[in-house]
Amino acid sequence: MSLTIELENSAEQTAFNLKRWAEVLADPELARLPHRIETDRHGHILISPPPAPAHGDRESEIVFQLKTLLPEGRTITNCPVSTSDGVKAPDVAWIKPERRLEVRSLICLTRAPEICVEVLSPSNTVREIQEKTALYFEAGASEVWICDEDGSIRFHFQTPPPIGPRSELCPQFPHAIGVA
Repeated sequence: MSLTIELENSAEQTAFNLKRWAEVLADPELARLPHRIETDRHGHILISPPPAPAHGDRESEIVFQLKTLLPEGRTITNCPVSTSDGVKAPDVAWIKPERRLEVRSLICLTRAPEICVEVLSPSNTVREIQEKTALYFEAGASEVWICDEDGSIRFHFQTPPPIGPRSELCPQFPHAIGVA
């Protein structure tokens, strides 16, 4: 038996996501939590525990590499993005220079960054990462990178081939990052 889920149109979902995200940001109890917060398409809050130090180390290395190799754009960590399944936050994101003001003026991006990076943790499932990848592409991402726990990077694209040997936006980015 197959299941079909009817989603809100993107304008309605975006408006809902922005309203709900403003409520989440204004909640003083949620602000005190050390956890990562996202929402689903119904506005329910999804909380993840803080990741292990190695996760943060991989994030930091990706940020360093992006800032070094693509200095004209904006590199952000835990950037909220409105998707058809609520507000998601890639671990690292890169936005092209023309969009720099969005970072300062919006509480949540309504169009995904050009590069969205997910750094895997032991708690991530394959299905979860596949769904997030599809959501980021649907929201306008050009590339989605997946950093495995060993530091290897997979570069995903919307157009064939779906996975490539290097980034098209940042071809000098290494295939793997080290964890000290």
